[in-house]
Amino acid sequence: MIPASLSVPVMPPLQPVLAELGIQSRDLARAANLSRSAASRLVAHGLLPARRAGEVRQRVVDYLKSRGASMAHLREIVLPQKKLAPECLQHAEAAPVNPEPTEPLEEAPMLLRNETLTPAARKHFKLLRSPFVDDVQSREDVFASQHGRYVRAALLDAAVNHGFIAVVGESGSGKSTLREDLEERIREERRPIIVIKPYVLAMEPNDTRGKPMKAGQIAESIARTLAPNVALKSSPDARYRQVHDLLKSSRAAGYSHLLMIEEAHRMPLPTLKHLKNFMELKDGLRRLLGVCLVGQPELRVLLSEQNPEVREIVQRCEQIVMEPLDNDLEGYLAHKFERAGARLSDMVEPDALDAMRARLISMPRGGRASDAVSMCFPLVVNNLMCRALNAAAMTGWPKVDAQVIAGC
Repeated sequence: MIPASLSVPVMPPLQPVLAELGIQSRDLARAANLSRSAASRLVAHGLLPARRAGEVRQRVVDYLKSRGASMAHLREIVLPQKKLAPECLQHAEAAPVNPEPTEPLEEAPMLLRNETLTPAARKHFKLLRSPFVDDVQSREDVFASQHGRYVRAALLDAAVNHGFIAVVGESGSGKSTLREDLEERIREERRPIIVIKPYVLAMEPNDTRGKPMKAGQIAESIARTLAPNVALKSSPDARYRQVHDLLKSSRAAGYSHLLMIEEAHRMPLPTLKHLKNFMELKDGLRRLLGVCLVGQPELRVLLSEQNPEVREIVQRCEQIVMEPLDNDLEGYLAHKFERAGARLSDMVEPDALDAMRARLISMPRGGRASDAVSMCFPLVVNNLMCRALNAAAMTGWPKVDAQVIAGC
């Protein structure tokens, strides 16, 4: 709740949003239970009524959402324009509330910066441990959104049926967590699946920047995983035949195989093209190897069908882009606090959730709502929530609300 000492802020003028969504002022007035004159002041100048301004704001937001407004439309409306106390802003190292829209890359470093709960915040909110540090110790700790369940199923299917998929996402979007979840599931359920992971340390697309991964290294990784004590043949022909035979023997023993390559956006093009040859290793009609590439958004560029060098392999690859939490934000945070022995409702006011979604919208300069990009990924959400809990504890606010989020 907003302390009484802080005046209720105005909203940005609503005219641009109403025009874009084709909403009449009279419809907004009816939905928000406002007189025509009060609605006119709100639409033209963003002036809220003096009494119950918070309730009016929420009714307006709920109505606009029901009419199809995205969080990109509502970003400046949901986030209060009033700044927090100076000590709160200083602690959070935040920019001024409602800054001019910036390019995504300008905001990303701040949002991705690691933030931990202070002892004062843990004491203030009666948390025995941080919900966001070492928070994934078992599969039960992994939040299962609808999209996350789909990625889980796709990973397992690629492993069992030797498919070819690419999981693409921003840093902190949960790619590695789902990969680790697959490996844990294989162990827990004793599934006959062997995951082959070539080392990607210092891997770069060319020799000038690092050490490129070559097809020979993939073959060595397969052999090392399936038969660690067997020496590889010296000639390329004999070595690849040896790898093929190892895969066939493992398949005959009842195992399936998944080649998992992380940081795949740094793979050289020739190696990417050679993956097709590995996938064509068969025993009769049965494939012997599935492939999963895991990488950042640059991987989508690498796997573009417009690139004639890799078109043949791209046509065989299912690309899965990690989606932001957005509609799953409340469930995600509730899960995190529950695993730490706490309740979301004891820490966070409902209006803070919309404010978090709005805070994590990145808009290019001069862009429209359709140009907005959501950065509501687990790592960013964790950092923002820690920052907000620390700020609320420092200023003595009982819960994190939209006002706190706006100042972070």
